[in-house]
Amino acid sequence: MCTNTILLPRLAIPQTGDTDFQTREYTEPLAHACGSVHAAIACGGTGGHLFPGLAVATELIERGCEVTLLISPKDVDTEATRKIQGMEVVTLPAVGLKRGAELAFMRGFFQSYSAARQHFKKHPPQLALSMGGFTAAPPIIAAKRSGARTFLHESNTIPGRANRWLSWSVDHAFVGFPSASAQLHTQKVTVTGTPVRPQFRPQPPEACRAALGLEPHRPVLLVMGGSQGAKAVNELVCRALPLLAKVTPELQCFHLSGPADVEKMKQAYAEFGLTAQVYPFFAQMELALGAATVAVSRAGASSLAELAAMRVPAVLVPYPAATDDHQVHNARAFESTGAARLLEQKAATPQWLAHLVVEMVHSDSVRQEAQAALLQWHAPAAAEQIAEAMLGKVSDSELRAQEGRPEVQNSRFNVQSLESTAPSDSSGTPATRNGNV
Repeated sequence: MCTNTILLPRLAIPQTGDTDFQTREYTEPLAHACGSVHAAIACGGTGGHLFPGLAVATELIERGCEVTLLISPKDVDTEATRKIQGMEVVTLPAVGLKRGAELAFMRGFFQSYSAARQHFKKHPPQLALSMGGFTAAPPIIAAKRSGARTFLHESNTIPGRANRWLSWSVDHAFVGFPSASAQLHTQKVTVTGTPVRPQFRPQPPEACRAALGLEPHRPVLLVMGGSQGAKAVNELVCRALPLLAKVTPELQCFHLSGPADVEKMKQAYAEFGLTAQVYPFFAQMELALGAATVAVSRAGASSLAELAAMRVPAVLVPYPAATDDHQVHNARAFESTGAARLLEQKAATPQWLAHLVVEMVHSDSVRQEAQAALLQWHAPAAAEQIAEAMLGKVSDSELRAQEGRPEVQNSRFNVQSLESTAPSDSSGTPATRNGNV
């Protein structure tokens, strides 16, 4: 393995408050020196972007590639990649687009582009994949400028803004739902499903419950509001607890509440005498899903893919503020096949939530029908299919020309304009770390 030790300077993050990444030393595999393929995957911002990206990264590494993950400074990205091994992790100063914070978004966009360009000059990728989200666009543009073949994967029924924009220029697009294809600006689209990490496969629930410290032979309700929790889901479940405790006192709960509501939910479960474990975030989701009899979940595409992979029947409460209402469309697709129950937040009542949960917990036939429907949504080869398709775009001549490649000038994007418009004080140096290979 070819390695190099590099010291990186601090990175100024364009957010409220001054957040620095400390200078750090790391041992970095150099793909361009070793003669292997270097792939960059932009997948930060939410677990829904990050975890499918990790699944593809794993497949690429198994095929001998060097992989760089490009993520955001958000806690979910940092926590999920803290112990990652076998790939480089680069944190870009990207921030999401919010009303009233457009300037911060643009500053983060230009600084992320500058940081990615700087990094790719040292370690040019041959392949670059966008998993969507606010972190994705700048490094994909920078990678195309460096001569990489570019790709995107869209997990949701309705593509997000970053992927819609990138779809004008990428070499190929992959989608999780067939309906997303027509909404991208390219005819080069393959329906792959949404990748899940290899550990997400059905497991004996008793073993998973024991591993989590739960009673192996009692049913488990898993509550997850997305990678950062969901206050409205927490509140709805909290109001349903008196009914659940009365009808299903044997129920155990494993609740991912996000950091703000941990103590509140612990107290609520204790008040009604229900066995529960409450965490702000839980990394080993394969154990949590493996232990679950039924789940209450948001309807992000990555969460749905993991529910399908683990065959967990669920009550879906879509996030109502999701862009283009894509979570409602995701949930409707699952509901239409019997794979889940849909409970829209605006119409949700604790009584109806309790009814749906109890029905699934108590009825073997209801669960079995949902599990059979979930099977058709599981795409076990999605990550492998994407990795193989990406590698199929790299020619031998491109690999031999890794050093000193001319930069691409004819992209759909006006990259020269981006560079000339970027803030002059943008240091744009990415914070980089690397797992052990």
